[in-house]
Amino acid sequence: MLNIGYPEIQADTLEEVVEHALDELKGYAPLVIDDSGLFIDALKGFPGVYSSYVMRTLGCAGILKLMDGTENRNARFECIIGCMDAGGDTRIFKGTVHGDIAPEARGKQGFGYDPVFIPWDYHKTFAEMSTKEKNGISHRGRATEALLEYLELIP
Repeated sequence: MLNIGYPEIQADTLEEVVEHALDELKGYAPLVIDDSGLFIDALKGFPGVYSSYVMRTLGCAGILKLMDGTENRNARFECIIGCMDAGGDTRIFKGTVHGDIAPEARGKQGFGYDPVFIPWDYHKTFAEMSTKEKNGISHRGRATEALLEYLELIP
């Protein structure tokens, strides 16, 4: 696996970011690239495409402060995986998991916003789940599964 730097654009959607990256890196095809973000309804989709920057600058504590007193805690994680074959043909795969922002950070597993995200139908944050449990329902797991099905690597 190569980790190649390229100019990342500021865009409105994760799809635009991934499509730009595929175009920038087309000389390295075949390739796979992903981007993901946390979209919070009460914050009009923020941090969204800026999730990585917001995590580095505000962290989970900052997100919880922004959500202080907010009743609508609906949120979703999205992951976009783009792949390009050796011929330059591209495909985009999306994985989404809906949930709520927890009232406080909980758990030690995972990374990023995992301590404050509770997927719907669960009572634990991603950070309280085992890696196997999280990967079975996560946005990245769902997008990866779609990619693997496309590549016919899983039935």
